[in-house]
Amino acid sequence: MLNSNTMGKSNRKATRGLLLIVIALAVIGLDQLTKYLVRAHMELGESIPNTGIIRLTYITNTGGAFGILANQAFLLALVAVIGIAVFLVYLRYIPLQNTLLKIGLGLGLGGAIGNLIDRLRFEGKVTDFIDIGAWPVFNVADMSIVVGTIIIAYYLLFVAQKKAPDKRQT
Repeated sequence: MLNSNTMGKSNRKATRGLLLIVIALAVIGLDQLTKYLVRAHMELGESIPNTGIIRLTYITNTGGAFGILANQAFLLALVAVIGIAVFLVYLRYIPLQNTLLKIGLGLGLGGAIGNLIDRLRFEGKVTDFIDIGAWPVFNVADMSIVVGTIIIAYYLLFVAQKKAPDKRQT
């Protein structure tokens, strides 16, 4: 028979990654919605407005971030699938007590899945549309991956170190 203490632990364990999953799903939804709207209402190569520092510019990208590994759709999709699978397998071992870490991981996972959906649906091409000056054109998934990576790096460099026990001998 389960007592209230056991049930409480089960509920905490089941919901410890809920914020991460909700953020990932929100990123996937927003990413796919914005890409759909761009594809439905703009011509490939079109910019709105035509000039300016901040524009919507509809392009497709066959490479990874900033166009690296262009025309390597299979490799990029394979790396994404393997990365997502490894992440999901190890999710049970990641310390998810920290909200900041959950947010960073959720952003990264959602962004990776969002771009993978495009690669699988559109012959290796990802829809990009956010055009800011000299910066390469990007999308919501790219932005989520970058912001998530920055948050995870911050967590690992500044938060996790403070929580680690001091192993120095006195």
